[in-house]
Amino acid sequence: MADDITDTSQTVAAGQLRAFIERIERLEEEKKTISEDIKEVFAEAKGTGFDTKAMRTIIRLRKKDQAERQEEDAILDLYMAALGMV
Repeated sequence: MADDITDTSQTVAAGQLRAFIERIERLEEEKKTISEDIKEVFAEAKGTGFDTKAMRTIIRLRKKDQAERQEEDAILDLYMAALGMV
C-alpha cells in the first residue's frame, strides 16, 4: 500500500512538473513572438528616419521613476566632471 501511495505521489509530481514545463515553454514561445514584433516596430521606425538607439534609451528611461532617473543623472554628471568631460 505504501508503494501505491509513493507511485501516486510520483505520478502527481511528474504531472505537475510537466505542466509547469509546458507552461514555461508556451510563455517562452510568446516571448519570442513579442520580441520579433518589437524588432519589426524598431525596423519600421528606423525606416521612417527615427534613431532607434535614442528610442531604446527613452523606453529604458520611461520604465524608471523620476527619482531613479535623477540619481543616475547625478552620478553620470559626477563621473563626467571627474573625467573632465563637462
